[in-house]
Amino acid sequence: MDGMTSMRWLSRLGAAALLAAGAASAADVHVMISAGFYGVYSELAPAFERASGHHLVTTRGPSMGDSPEAIPTRLARGESADVVILDGATADELGKRGVVRGDSKVELALSQVGMVVRAGAAKPDIGSVDAFRATLLAAKSIAYSDSGSGTYLSGTLFPKLGVAGEIAGKSRKVRGPPSGEPVAAVVARGEAEISFQQVSELIHVPGVTFVGAIPAELQPGFSFAGALTSTAREPEAAGALLRFLASSEAAPVISKAGLTPPGR
Repeated sequence: MDGMTSMRWLSRLGAAALLAAGAASAADVHVMISAGFYGVYSELAPAFERASGHHLVTTRGPSMGDSPEAIPTRLARGESADVVILDGATADELGKRGVVRGDSKVELALSQVGMVVRAGAAKPDIGSVDAFRATLLAAKSIAYSDSGSGTYLSGTLFPKLGVAGEIAGKSRKVRGPPSGEPVAAVVARGEAEISFQQVSELIHVPGVTFVGAIPAELQPGFSFAGALTSTAREPEAAGALLRFLASSEAAPVISKAGLTPPGR
């Protein structure tokens, strides 16, 4: 994107933010967000703040899992938020429990689980289910996240492939941000041979090579979504943020992050 194109794009983003914000007065909007969409959010947030006058107060945490930083755990212990941005299925579950407003859910992106190896290492074959299974068995060490993708891999996919017992002793769950790190960082340091996470959390980590997404028939169908909490103090401004993140102007940033805008 050249300088003039970038300026025009930022101008459109600003206009989209103004339209999304409507006539709402400036507010502090408290956002809880998981790592998979954070790259998109961090790039788009300044344009929203400049154009709308709202100020985003951001807390990070996994969409699910046993971490005390996980968004459902934070909400359960009384931490406040106006809006959550996290795994779409978790948003649905929180809606059923009355923690978020189910009718406020906005789909923001579709996501795939992918794999990396250390930079310079040979890329294993994961192009088919059989090849993927063989790669798991051949790997000396495996790392996965403590959030949605890791929960799916360890709890569903590995047992489904019949390898859970064989790889358990060489597998490691990695705590993610904010107190932890991307799973790919473990591979970059040579502490694991292969690692898995959502593609948006893998492709920008230095020191690794992105191998690709796992086979389509093994993908869990992850998405990222936003929803207003049932205790939101700034629902108008929070809704404006979600409309902005779901706008067509935001789509190039979503795609660049390794995600797919809804409907694409």
